Amino acid sequence: MSEKSASQQVSTLGGFLAGGIAACGAVTVTNPIELVKTRMQLQGELAKDSTAPRPYKNPIQALGVIYKNEGLRGTQKGLFCAYIYQIGLNGCRLGLYEPFRKTINEFVFAGEDAVAKQSIPINVIAGASSGIAGAIVGSPLYLIKTRMQSYSPAIQIGQQTHYKSMWDGLSQIYSKEGFKGLFRGVDAAILRTGAGSSVQLPIYNFVKGELVSNEIITEGPALHLASSTISGLGVGVVMNPWDVLLTRVYNQRGNLYSGPIDCLIKTVKSEGIFALYKGFGAQLLRIAPHTILTLTFMEQTMKAAYFIEGKIFRA
Repeated sequence: MSEKSASQQVSTLGGFLAGGIAACGAVTVTNPIELVKTRMQLQGELAKDSTAPRPYKNPIQALGVIYKNEGLRGTQKGLFCAYIYQIGLNGCRLGLYEPFRKTINEFVFAGEDAVAKQSIPINVIAGASSGIAGAIVGSPLYLIKTRMQSYSPAIQIGQQTHYKSMWDGLSQIYSKEGFKGLFRGVDAAILRTGAGSSVQLPIYNFVKGELVSNEIITEGPALHLASSTISGLGVGVVMNPWDVLLTRVYNQRGNLYSGPIDCLIKTVKSEGIFALYKGFGAQLLRIAPHTILTLTFMEQTMKAAYFIEGKIFRA
């Protein structure tokens, strides 16, 4: 059975777990750049003066500053929280993509080959829908992760909230704001993740299909790498503005922003339109390898899920 048909036979639960495990492997490598991105997006927040201090000049310099002030452990702040978040987010985003795509295909197209059809609009809808589901599930964890990564005893950027651990963060928020507080900013998460997910897998599948059909690259690691690289670049361009808004809405302690649209208006008014691409360099340094690693790992985890389900549970 081909790799493609094998992935189509994996259950929704198998796809969820395969996607989550693949993303956890990727985030281990990319979490330090995620931390840098978070701080670069917060520095100069609502500052009208363009000469305001910018302690983080670029991703590499910023990583060096963080390492110097906070050590190796400081560069991996929020990692455990990121693991749980990635399982929820990418488990849904990668595990639910195919079920959503197949369901929509069956509704729109007729015939025995309806499920196999590749329609870009349907792929975008399926990608956005699965991403939104993941954003909702993972929102409390991303909230904690953002605040843990923004906190620094050496350089204060943005509003500072100190959590000793993921559980401490969840406990503090719940005790002060209740269950609703754990989902504060979920609307911004939906916009950000929906935007990224709407292009990630559709670009990946489109590029992969074009490379194979035009006999540019044959099936294998090189094909996955090339497709993932282009997909990662597309995600970075589309998602960065929404990512800046999400970071700021999540990091606030009071009511500086009433929501993502209010944050958008205030940010552009105070800092200009290019503020929406703060941390873009770090975004590309993070999202490109993260997408490459996630989708490349997923090719293997989906094979493993198929093997376990088909050879063991169905034996």
